[in-house]
Amino acid sequence: MKSRDWVLILTSLVLIILLLAPGCSTTSSTTKSVPHQAEWGIYELNLATQDIRLVYSSPTTIQSPALRLDNGGDSLLFAAGDTEASMEIYSISTDGNNLERLTDNEYFDVYPVWSPDGTRVAFLTRRDKDLDIYLMGADGADNRKLYDSGFNDADIDWVGEAIVFTSQFSIWKMNADGTDPTQVTFLPGRGEWGNANLPKGDYDPRLRPDGKKIVFERMEDTSQPNGSYNFFTVNMDGSGQTQLTDNGYAQGIANWSHTGDRLVYVVAAINGAGKYDIYLMNADGMDNQNITPDYFPADFLCHSPVFSVNDASIFFIGQWWE
Repeated sequence: MKSRDWVLILTSLVLIILLLAPGCSTTSSTTKSVPHQAEWGIYELNLATQDIRLVYSSPTTIQSPALRLDNGGDSLLFAAGDTEASMEIYSISTDGNNLERLTDNEYFDVYPVWSPDGTRVAFLTRRDKDLDIYLMGADGADNRKLYDSGFNDADIDWVGEAIVFTSQFSIWKMNADGTDPTQVTFLPGRGEWGNANLPKGDYDPRLRPDGKKIVFERMEDTSQPNGSYNFFTVNMDGSGQTQLTDNGYAQGIANWSHTGDRLVYVVAAINGAGKYDIYLMNADGMDNQNITPDYFPADFLCHSPVFSVNDASIFFIGQWWE
């Protein structure tokens, strides 16, 4: 045997011994954990690596994150506050800097969404007897009423020249200037109360990025305290209604990927057992799966996930249940 062959054999043996030695590993032994400061936080979860990052932390309730798209997805809107009167609208950079308060009043201000060009913000506010849709500049100036149906208007989303929302337990659409409000879904028995926290009806519409289809959840069974929901899609003209799930979980607020091929949402409970896990499915309802990392502790609840602009990660609200 040539001396060169002996060198290769010895080198291989040394490598095997090093790999088998205690404390040596070819992979990182670092254990992942969820950053924890205050009770509430905005987090970013990398879908490929399952690494998590804390963007912003607050002792007060945080709701309804919405990503700005015109500037490369580098800022978020959200609502925060301890009481109804203290709920205000904020914006923050996705790196955790540049926190800005956009509303400052004694009204219930929630559910903000960016205009497609990032110059305006639509939001919900109770300044009269019910929730109405208002509009303001991206800096919080020039508040004005955009639409009032005479009932509670809720769950708004804005893509292109269309805004969709919930009113009278149905999905509605209108032009971005507040004109031509049109009912899209007509569920029989909508508005009927049972033992659940909401009546039978359709809620939380989200427009696909091309503006042609709406995803929403439908409360179908109100006999259980958490309710029984399934997801549906429908065309903007009300045609082509398609059921995506058939499990009746307490689940909701699905958001589209920016390619329009996937949906991310939260399952709050299954058969009465609390979950608050993040789920992901294809836009046709297939490959529906729980993507919550195993290292998330049981007392860490997930709310309102939205895709990053490149769909590589998910921003969501995290709550530490105490």
